[in-house]
Amino acid sequence: MAAMTDEGSSIDRTRPSIARVYDYLLGGSDNYAVDREVGDVFKRDLPGSVAIAFANRAALGRAVAEIVTTTGVRQFIDLGSGLPTADNVHQIAQRHAPESRVVYVDNDPQVLAHGRALLAENDRTRVIAGDVRDPEHVRAHPETLRLIDFERPVAVVLSAVLHHMKDEEDPAGIVRYWRDQVPPGSYFFLSHFRSGDNPETAEAEGILQRTFGRGRWRTDEEIEALLDGLEILDPGIVPAPLWRPDAAGGPGLSGGEQGVTVWERLIAAGLARKEG
Repeated sequence: MAAMTDEGSSIDRTRPSIARVYDYLLGGSDNYAVDREVGDVFKRDLPGSVAIAFANRAALGRAVAEIVTTTGVRQFIDLGSGLPTADNVHQIAQRHAPESRVVYVDNDPQVLAHGRALLAENDRTRVIAGDVRDPEHVRAHPETLRLIDFERPVAVVLSAVLHHMKDEEDPAGIVRYWRDQVPPGSYFFLSHFRSGDNPETAEAEGILQRTFGRGRWRTDEEIEALLDGLEILDPGIVPAPLWRPDAAGGPGLSGGEQGVTVWERLIAAGLARKEG
């Protein structure tokens, strides 16, 4: 996660982007050679690790579908949303409830350019330039205020973003800010790299830290602490494929818990609710 960028910032093709590497691992085409070089390290040196990206994406899809089909929440803020792929938050939410509104937030110029082009004709969805670490900017952005009614419940999406924040950047404080901004009945979806106390964890964490100068794996207890003050819903903080695998909205787990690979266990997911 780089520093916050201007709306008009140019795309730097000489440095890898977290969003573009993720896009490459998911099979997308919005990436450059420098991004593929990083992605290929995972593919070549850590075979099977690409499953992390797919497990995370599938859990996000299930969570959005569950929120929109089982609650009255029709507003989403997706922080650190990344490049558009198939079955984005707005596509899943609006498939079930066309009136759903989504604000995507990212600081990558390519994410902003592609997202705006994709969503130009969708007046219930916007992509804004913002940094997860500057939540007040996101909260006060005119497009946020146009689409999101903070008097009504909101779903806040923090998918695979807080593990790019160092402890001193206070990721728990980011969640706490949004918890205080939204009313009771709001939901928080969180996914996060999960410490596995194994060689795979150490090697994957090392690659991200060497490449981007950041990246912090956390234990289940540390991830749970990020959601302090919220009610963590069943089944709790679990490996992403084990998060409500039978829920609507995307592929879940086949083969039961035994079918979860060591890599898939390195991404945890959870859904929490703000109580009254």
